[in-house]
Amino acid sequence: MTTPLAEKIKAIIRATGPISVTDYFALCLADPEHGYYKTRDPFGRDGDFITAPEISQLFGEIVGIFLVEAWRRHGEPSPVVIAEIGPGRGTMMADILRVVERLAPALYEAASVHLVETSERLQKVQSQTLVAHKFKIAWHESFDTLPDGLLLLVANELFDAIPIRQFVKTPQGFRERLVGLDADDALTFAAGVATIDPGLLPPSAAEVPVGTIFEIAPARDAVMATLCARLKAGGGSALIIDYGHMATNFGETLQAVRDHQFDPPLRHPGEADLTSHVDFEQLARRAVAEGLRINGLTYQGDFLLAMGIQERADALGRGKDAAVIDSLRQDVERLSGSGDGRMGELFKVLAVSHPDVALVPFQR
Repeated sequence: MTTPLAEKIKAIIRATGPISVTDYFALCLADPEHGYYKTRDPFGRDGDFITAPEISQLFGEIVGIFLVEAWRRHGEPSPVVIAEIGPGRGTMMADILRVVERLAPALYEAASVHLVETSERLQKVQSQTLVAHKFKIAWHESFDTLPDGLLLLVANELFDAIPIRQFVKTPQGFRERLVGLDADDALTFAAGVATIDPGLLPPSAAEVPVGTIFEIAPARDAVMATLCARLKAGGGSALIIDYGHMATNFGETLQAVRDHQFDPPLRHPGEADLTSHVDFEQLARRAVAEGLRINGLTYQGDFLLAMGIQERADALGRGKDAAVIDSLRQDVERLSGSGDGRMGELFKVLAVSHPDVALVPFQR
């Protein structure tokens, strides 16, 4: 079975030759006519994947507690900009603001809320989710248009959707991986001629076998640099949560999800969500290079537990029936546990801030 975007990509390849994995990734998600994010709402149980905020209000509430603590560490300034890039349905921001309003009314009063969202469809969903806070909220097409002031920034599952480049080891060395057409006119991976600066490869590059994949993400690096420059210039902190790995290494992580199932990345372009794992070591390196403080790089499970998710769940369950208590227990386990589809180890959390401010430590 083909898709409209597959036919468009094939036409491009016939006309101009194979395209990079980066270009394929970008077309799958953002093609103005057939791109995944342009044609559907991917979030929630009716979409193709469920993000942590959709699993339980506990997740957003813990993030809200973190932002309150960060604001206090920054000296409780006013005004302050609370921003989220890629806010999905607005679920996490609703949970954040509920906690902020309750725990730190002064922060709630001082804050303006800014959502960086390019999808008009999702903007409408977000406005409904956040109707209780509608006088505080503004939408932006770009991070660059956020107002000045101390910034408290959250990005949950943002970087995984920013395209990567892939290089494959050949007998002649590492070459950029492309998407072309095979003898049956089907999309296929192939090695191109472009090479990679050897200094970007891990030290074991000479030992890995032919066929090994190495991924880099210049676009992610550029986004991180932009965020860091803003935090250094105007003050503030950022919390970045995504699935990925702690250390730069070899291996393919490009994956597609369709109807809550993994799907070969070339099979349904435009109809499956395309992502890859985030190299958190590289994000942290970029933050340090831009002069920011790394306050923590840890597992999502450790972060949530250290910030009190179990205590919050206990409070929510107090006086409730056994079914509610069990549901809360399962939510905590799914968000902070490891293995069997749990998110506690697969997802990582990176907190960066202006160099003058040390945030609440993550490690227990």
